[in-house]
Amino acid sequence: MKDLKYLAALTLPLSAIISFYFKEQWSFFTPFYAFVIIPILELLLPHDTSNLEGEEREKKKKSKLFDFMLYFNLPLVFGLLVFLLWDVSKHSYQTYELVGLVLSMGIVLGTNGINVAHELGHRDNMLQRTFAKALLLPSHYMHFYIEHNFGHHVHAATAEDPATARYNQSVYSFWISSTFRQYASAWKLQQQLLQRGNLFFLSLKNDMFWYSLIQIGYLIAVFSVFGAIGLLIAFCSGVVGFLMLETVNYIEHYGLMRKRLPSGRYERVREVHSWNSNHVIGRIVLYELTRHSDHHFKSSKKYQVLDYHDISPQMPYGYPTSMVLSFIPPLWFKLMNPRIPKEMVLTA
Repeated sequence: MKDLKYLAALTLPLSAIISFYFKEQWSFFTPFYAFVIIPILELLLPHDTSNLEGEEREKKKKSKLFDFMLYFNLPLVFGLLVFLLWDVSKHSYQTYELVGLVLSMGIVLGTNGINVAHELGHRDNMLQRTFAKALLLPSHYMHFYIEHNFGHHVHAATAEDPATARYNQSVYSFWISSTFRQYASAWKLQQQLLQRGNLFFLSLKNDMFWYSLIQIGYLIAVFSVFGAIGLLIAFCSGVVGFLMLETVNYIEHYGLMRKRLPSGRYERVREVHSWNSNHVIGRIVLYELTRHSDHHFKSSKKYQVLDYHDISPQMPYGYPTSMVLSFIPPLWFKLMNPRIPKEMVLTA
């Protein structure tokens, strides 16, 4: 039964169902749940620094249950999205209600969409990678698959990485720099991949070209079926979704920088180059994303067997709480800057 703890991640879509059903002030229930209730629970519940060992680790590593819990997010996310678009196209709601519904849907797209896509996108199985790309679609972020796998995991914690926040950089500045730099980086990486295979830009293997067509086609389809209001809601929900991702990117590596070696290359990514958290609630609702150092150590490692490392820098609060704190830059800097090793500040 302990394996089913990750079903807690589905409480976010459940909160969205409540928002969609009751409307009015309840349309804001999902952001309230994500950024008020969960942080309070994180403060009340204990940390868990234990790691799986031996036979138990191998058993959980091979268990398909953990994969199926990820797969279930695919119909759930798209089901909620289609229902919301149908609902707003058939009924009239006040502006504040629509804002609440967009925030609620966007949070689900960011957590149960992009976050699950991040996990599946590192798998070797083609079907799982296809699921990952599908979950990135409604957040207009299919390019994340290329930039994250071929860019971020190579350049993390360096100035070359768009997804690494600099020392004293606010989350709002990071939203802009990371969003545009990651998109440009994805195109650059795609061109490099094509060149390695002696392929031209118009090759059928130009994934960025296909992603662009698919995402434009998605928005055209939404407009055709659900009208202008449906298009507006779908577009804005997607923006909220990828801003959720960028906020997580911001807190994951904030201020942590790798040393440049005499050769001019950077030291390899180590456990000290990602912020971690062992707060139980944040761990399970984000499918162990908070054990981020181990993820960078071996990106193909499944979420249920990620480890805690003593040398990894630990956040004072869980990821959901830290996301809230990042929205107040002076408070964030006061809390986090003293925790960054001095040599990394000098490197930055």
